[in-house]
Amino acid sequence: MSSVKVAAVHAAPVFLDRAATTAKAISIIREAAKAGAQLIAFPETYIPAFPVWAALWAPIDNHDLFVLMTEQSVSAQGPEIAALRREARALGVTVSMGISESSPASVGAIWNSNILIGHDGAILNHHRKLVPTFYEKLIWAAGDGAGLKVSATSAGRVGNLICGENTNPLARYTLMAQAEQIHISSWPPMWPTRRPGAGGNYSGNFNNVAANRIRASAHSFEAKAFGIITAGYTDKAMRDFLIARDPSVADVIDRTPRAASFFVDPTAEAIGEMLQDEEGIAYAEFDLSRCIEPKQFHDVTGYYNRFDVFDLTVNRKRLNPVTFVDVAELQADVPLDAFLEQRDGSV
Repeated sequence: MSSVKVAAVHAAPVFLDRAATTAKAISIIREAAKAGAQLIAFPETYIPAFPVWAALWAPIDNHDLFVLMTEQSVSAQGPEIAALRREARALGVTVSMGISESSPASVGAIWNSNILIGHDGAILNHHRKLVPTFYEKLIWAAGDGAGLKVSATSAGRVGNLICGENTNPLARYTLMAQAEQIHISSWPPMWPTRRPGAGGNYSGNFNNVAANRIRASAHSFEAKAFGIITAGYTDKAMRDFLIARDPSVADVIDRTPRAASFFVDPTAEAIGEMLQDEEGIAYAEFDLSRCIEPKQFHDVTGYYNRFDVFDLTVNRKRLNPVTFVDVAELQADVPLDAFLEQRDGSV
């Protein structure tokens, strides 16, 4: 189809409660589907929350929050994702969900991840953020290239990058080179960078909304793709939780600009609805045929490049900490190295 209706979810999780947040997500999906949305995109680590506390306090003060975050993180094969898959299939919609992902190899390792679920309930892509940004390194492990893929969905060819990955030109080009039509960028609800006495303006050296608009618009203009910018929302419960822990951060939280959810077209123009200071669902209509004409001007994965000068290789192997080979599985006529290659490094 050429024209699709898309939704950017601008909502808060039930802070650090994966079961309640999953239930809220399902309610939002139903509301967006009822409104006619075919593609519904949720913010960065919507389940169970974004760990904004890593920006507010030293890690020595946050051990309990890391434990809680890890306990409330979800498995890609767990019941939370299974429930979302059932809902997507029942409603016939495509869902992009940000999660804090637990590891099958460690009780303490988690990833900042995104799961793309097709209209039939299938997991189309599973991406782990390549490099946690700044203070996120105190929370999440580095991901890998396995999820640097554009997926063919009923709503078009969809790619996703998480937050600061949208500043990585090689990651962005990797998706451009797979005929991306819709680019989802997912973001946290706020990005604190200054404390009291550090200059008064708590946006300080980083204007959240302006930076996200620049990055999203640049990608859409270069890729000639539509952009969905979906950011988290800071609700009263989240604010109260943080301030109850340390009242001194109230000024930082209240004066840090809130992120916004919005849309851009292949010419980098804003289209559709925008949300920032209230929770809700923003909608836009994308005419995917508009991705073609701008390619005449400069197609960076076509004629407007020099592939004899530039060369990019992307390793999309899923990284695992260990490979187990059980003796019973080995076949006498299959060399060990060939067997391992067949197993593709799976645990």
